[in-house]
Amino acid sequence: MSNSLYVHSTPSFASLWLLPRLHAFAQANPDISLNLSAAHTHSDFALGQADIDIRYGVPQWPHVVIEPLFEERIVPLASPAFIRQHRLKRVEQLSAVKLIQSNVSVVQWSDWFGQFSDKRAPDWFAVRFDRAQMSLDAATQGLGVALESTTIAARHIAERKLKPVFDLDQAVKVKAHFAVYPPRHAKRPSVNAFLEWIHGEAAKS
Repeated sequence: MSNSLYVHSTPSFASLWLLPRLHAFAQANPDISLNLSAAHTHSDFALGQADIDIRYGVPQWPHVVIEPLFEERIVPLASPAFIRQHRLKRVEQLSAVKLIQSNVSVVQWSDWFGQFSDKRAPDWFAVRFDRAQMSLDAATQGLGVALESTTIAARHIAERKLKPVFDLDQAVKVKAHFAVYPPRHAKRPSVNAFLEWIHGEAAKS
């Protein structure tokens, strides 16, 4: 159907950022039937799997239009109880607590330590995950300190399940989420409607 829109996304972005906002898109575009799928693998536009792909990573994808969504601040996050228990106030204290590794993150602990500490990041981690949502959930359970985006973790922070361990000036800033689509899809009204909406939402993040 001409008013159908197929959007593919990374899992954590879909569940933590996109889904909580979709009601606004549905209200603004009641004539568009939205189909959302989520996986770590990119959609194959040649096979017609999606109209738009929300991708995470380094934007090295040929033959597509790539639009950054927002700049993110990547910081150490932990539960308030974990921070109190370990009296975390200084960067060097991270060497004595358990750290959570997010295997797919474009910013790794080695990047953060390299920018804000004279110590190396540890080679051993308490737990490792392949998606941001699991790293964040593990941090809320007190399993350690996660290095994640305050944008993606906004709900966890708002609900006071997590908080930045240090000031936000100790953040690695990146643009890592992108709306991606073939140039030919720009002619589709539903694609244009979604892009206008998602950029508007991203500007609020």
